[in-house]
Amino acid sequence: MKDSAANGQPTDEREVAEQEATVQKTSLLALSRRSRRADEQSDHLESGVETAEFAVPTPETGDADSSEEAEMSEGAAKRRGFKHWRRQRPFIGGVLAILGGIELFFSGQLDLGNMQIQFGIEGLQATVIPIAIVVLALLSIFRPTHHVFYGIIGLVLAVYSLIGVNLGGFIIGMLLSTIGAILVIAWMGPREPKEPEAAEGETA
Repeated sequence: MKDSAANGQPTDEREVAEQEATVQKTSLLALSRRSRRADEQSDHLESGVETAEFAVPTPETGDADSSEEAEMSEGAAKRRGFKHWRRQRPFIGGVLAILGGIELFFSGQLDLGNMQIQFGIEGLQATVIPIAIVVLALLSIFRPTHHVFYGIIGLVLAVYSLIGVNLGGFIIGMLLSTIGAILVIAWMGPREPKEPEAAEGETA
């Protein structure tokens, strides 16, 4: 019995020692695996951050093309809208009359140092006539229904400026205002845009 007990003690101690060794080995293996996984994850994160920091964003051709097309369409729409608005009123005649009135106004206020140049009747009409021509031209543009009335009055004032405002603004302002008033009177009314079907029929 003593011999068996003496022989059994070392076997138990060996088994315990072997179990402890295996537990330590498994724990070391688990720790090493965990550390490797953590290192790999940290490497992946660092590489992702570096690539994100140093990556140059490439412009997408589709977005650039779409933005350019949108800008082109907006510009084309604005041009079409202005063209349509211009066709609905005596635009060219009104612009010429406005330019003539501005030229008449500044020619009546012509000063050269101590010398003031003034031909014709002095007084308030050298200022009133150009302003009246400009106002009538603006009314003919923004209120085209009465364009004949505004054009006739503007034509009378433009001809009268020959004796009333510094020889009609040295004749230049009178000519511009007269031509503009005639175009305002001769305007034939708003032009409607051609329908696509009618245009196709004409081309065919």
